[in-house]
Amino acid sequence: MKTILIPLAEGVEELEAVTLMDLFVRAGFEVVRAGLKPGEILAARGTRLIPDVLLSSVAHLHFDAIVLPGGQPGANNLAADETLIELLQRHQAAERPVGALCAAPRVLVAAGVASGRTMTAFPGALDGLETGTSTITDAVHEFDGPVWTSRGPGTAMDFALAIIEKLGGTELRQSVEVKLVRPE
Repeated sequence: MKTILIPLAEGVEELEAVTLMDLFVRAGFEVVRAGLKPGEILAARGTRLIPDVLLSSVAHLHFDAIVLPGGQPGANNLAADETLIELLQRHQAAERPVGALCAAPRVLVAAGVASGRTMTAFPGALDGLETGTSTITDAVHEFDGPVWTSRGPGTAMDFALAIIEKLGGTELRQSVEVKLVRPE
């Protein structure tokens, strides 16, 4: 079974966080919802989310992927968390996938794990950041080696399905997607 870490910070975009968590569970992945601090998380639009664990208590574990939902100030809060930054750096050094949606590619830049990679983000989310040798596009998704990024809340479902396919194959993606009754 694949294990996915989804870090949650105050101000996270709930549409992204819940979509990622829901579809990964539907795929049969073990989803670890980790808060940066104890207690509930107040998301960007007022939804209250309750993490399973504190990030600091699982930072030593191996995950098949780490996927960061965006939103503001959620992405900035994730980028300011030293435990998460160190975890992303260790994960990237081991060539394990890191995904970031919407404003969360800021966190990958802060951790230095996106250098030399092609990525996308919410319009303006990377403004003012030194992205070094990274190439920034306005594509819906970018999958460059172990660095996976997507554009915004409206791309969350497709991004989650693409991650399911990357980690579990086309058949698994199709088995999850057919039950969503998506328009053609």
